[in-house]
Amino acid sequence: MVTMSLVSAGGHRFPTGPCLTPTVRRRGGRVLRRTLKILIALGSFGLELWLDQRNGVFDQNKRRRAIELRKIFTQLGPTFVKLGQGLSTRPDICPSEYLEELSELQDALPTFADAEALSCIEEELGLPLDAIFSSISPSPIAAASLGQVYKAKLKHSGQIVAVKVQRPGIEEAIGLDFYLIRGLGNFVNKYVDIITSDVVALIDEFGRRVYQELNYVQEGQNARRFKKLYADREDILVPDIYWKYTSGKVLTMEWVDGVKLNDQDAIERQGLKVLDLVNTGIQCSLRQLLEYGYFHADPHPGNLLATPEGKLAFLDFGMMSETPEAARSAIIGHVVHMVNRDYEAMARDYYVLDFLSCDVDVSPIVPALQNFFDDALNYTVSELNFKTLVDGLGAVFYQYPFNVPAYYALILRSLTVLEGLALNADPNFKVLAASYPYFAKRLLTDPNPYLRDALIELLFKDGKFRWNRLENLLVEGRKDRDFSAKDALQPVLKLLLAPDGEELRVLVVKESVRVTEAVVLGGIVDTYNSIPDFMRTLIVNGNVNGLTMMNDTEIQSMIELRDKILRIWGLLRSSEDFDPALLQPILQVLQQPEGRSLGGRVIGGITQRLSARLLQQVLRTPVTISSSTS
Repeated sequence: MVTMSLVSAGGHRFPTGPCLTPTVRRRGGRVLRRTLKILIALGSFGLELWLDQRNGVFDQNKRRRAIELRKIFTQLGPTFVKLGQGLSTRPDICPSEYLEELSELQDALPTFADAEALSCIEEELGLPLDAIFSSISPSPIAAASLGQVYKAKLKHSGQIVAVKVQRPGIEEAIGLDFYLIRGLGNFVNKYVDIITSDVVALIDEFGRRVYQELNYVQEGQNARRFKKLYADREDILVPDIYWKYTSGKVLTMEWVDGVKLNDQDAIERQGLKVLDLVNTGIQCSLRQLLEYGYFHADPHPGNLLATPEGKLAFLDFGMMSETPEAARSAIIGHVVHMVNRDYEAMARDYYVLDFLSCDVDVSPIVPALQNFFDDALNYTVSELNFKTLVDGLGAVFYQYPFNVPAYYALILRSLTVLEGLALNADPNFKVLAASYPYFAKRLLTDPNPYLRDALIELLFKDGKFRWNRLENLLVEGRKDRDFSAKDALQPVLKLLLAPDGEELRVLVVKESVRVTEAVVLGGIVDTYNSIPDFMRTLIVNGNVNGLTMMNDTEIQSMIELRDKILRIWGLLRSSEDFDPALLQPILQVLQQPEGRSLGGRVIGGITQRLSARLLQQVLRTPVTISSSTS
């Protein structure tokens, strides 16, 4: 007896156990033919891998086998094209050669009959075509694995629209393929040791996503949500959905005139710059991934258009994903740990990111991270290539028991696609350099506890404040158009006065004393240097060292610190939203008991330090005079 086990996904159900739908079971001949086709194609490929392994040429033939697998997936049709695209984002399953080749898979398939498409529109919408459209293109203007698109004009409004129609029988074909693929997944889980991820779970997750793509009502809802979250920017365009003419298999949306983002010549003929559009895409992607967590999971060039007005238009919202809230902050923290070369913290981040189960020991992973990143981080952030980092991390993921969550794999794919588009226009473009202002802004302004801790970790080391890091964050953060100098004060102030902030308060008191001393002594040095030479001889020893009781190295260090503080203050003052009221939160904080206590400790420390300097001056002067007159 065959059991039924179906999982709902966006209104559709697909088999996840040893089952077939009744319709498929009745078509035994078709099932057998499809099974044989898949088994012969994948079986012959598996045999070649086994022979490579046996003959000791497995590594040498990786690229060749990757190309063969891409061709096999293309021949096997829509489900396997989608599967290959999914595998191209899985560095924990596939070596880098396979990731690169599978990322080349295209959705394009031969079109199906126009009569079938037009009949589907009438059947789904319950109206004759001439009652809906005053005109419709006689043939599709685009075709993909799941459907094809026509250009039409709505009869009631004259609005130009795009009408997407689902490929006939595609749901049943995909259901059969996923049933068979799932059987192969069980085989891999049992007998293929080099793949540590749960292949069946990945197939189930991917199946849900593909079935969501088949539900055009769900896609319309995705587009509406995406537009609400991200189309508030004047440089982002998301088409409207015409719900009256949308159903499970027909989607009608606003027509968007534009050029594919990989057609550089056509974009430049419109007077636009590819890099400007790519930067827009990167900033929007970062908001998607790390701000709201709801993101477009298939941003290939065909889904990104440059409009004549210079806007970046997002299309095709069938495949969307979400970044868990905890992971959004953890990803930013991971970047901080990478910059700090804190590889133990990086390894622990993989627990929060859900890459590793809590019972996995990360200590063996730390040397692998160190070996890769010590070389990669010899470059500055602006010189780092995102693909290099992805490939390096992919090698680590592949060697150790990582289970890369689907959302993270799709993040890597999104940013890699955008960097690839930019590199076509400028071989020196680096997506990390374009992303860094966003990370800096979030670190400086976000009140999230995890990010506040990451900011403190970045700014303090061995009990000392790293002013150069703060200056760099401000320089980069100001490049983000949403940066607010006022907001940059709030997270630190809240953390400083928190009940568990005593350790930080000790560091702040110490640094405040040091800064005040630098400003005061810097003022003394400036004053000394500004007076006439004959007056300097009246000062102790006739030089500034005698006046400050500091050697040249100490004086230079103090001057550099003072200058850093002044530069940072200048960066804050030059912000567009700067207002003297910016200091009001500090004054309000100082009125609180914790603030008064902190202020008192700072003043006490400053007084003690300057008194010590003065006493040192008084006690040392006679000795110096005696020495000079002897």
